[in-house]
Amino acid sequence: MIEYGICNLSVIPLRAKASDRSEMLSQLLFGECFEVLEKTEKWVKIRSHYDKYEGWIDSKQYQGLTEDEYSGCISPKVLNCGVDYKLIKQSTKEILHLPAGSSIPAKSGSADFKIGEESYSFLDEPNFNNTVDFGESIEKYASFFLQAPYLWGGRTLFGIDCSGFTQIVFKMLNIQINRDAWQQAEQGTVVDFLQEVKPGDLAFFDNDEGRIVHVGIMLNENQIIHASGRVKVDPIDDQGIYSLDLKKHTHKLRIIKRYV
Repeated sequence: MIEYGICNLSVIPLRAKASDRSEMLSQLLFGECFEVLEKTEKWVKIRSHYDKYEGWIDSKQYQGLTEDEYSGCISPKVLNCGVDYKLIKQSTKEILHLPAGSSIPAKSGSADFKIGEESYSFLDEPNFNNTVDFGESIEKYASFFLQAPYLWGGRTLFGIDCSGFTQIVFKMLNIQINRDAWQQAEQGTVVDFLQEVKPGDLAFFDNDEGRIVHVGIMLNENQIIHASGRVKVDPIDDQGIYSLDLKKHTHKLRIIKRYV
């Protein structure tokens, strides 16, 4: 029998192994649900519904779901750009601070909802993703993360990696892409020339072994926003990214892909 769960904290680490010392591969944000693959006394191996990413979470950091509850959570509304969405857990009156990109069950009201037997209420009216023009909105949504520090495995304003950045921005714009840069590079359609770029195309960069190691969001044919040290805007040309901080090219352009 398949077991299911949901992240009921603001954000939790998804680790490579069942250990607090293990590498953080990614993060689950509030409301993201998953299948349980394996359990130990302290750890649970899961597969995320959103991007099929697998890893280990602490058994104290999630809430179990029935199959029916899981079905009601897999097509959520997504919180848009906002630094601090305050959510009250009604049973304890504790406040959770939710990051942008968190998921709220779609069948819920805009400010009040339930997960299992627990009721939640937003202190202020939340801002959910809506149908917007992708090309016109992508710069605004991506720029929300400017100056966010780089964090391997991160997916929030308080720490984010390059592919976590592209994934969460696209999530807020109703576009689902995979977690890692090399996985994202296998999606979409190829843009043959830099001069044909549209806002929201993703540019991928490889290392000397030809492995995809970096990704960023094209703002136009001359600028890219990406997470490298922090989320920032840099020039890009046929050679790759020119770092304004370091005054040199730092990432070698491999391919550009379009998703919309």
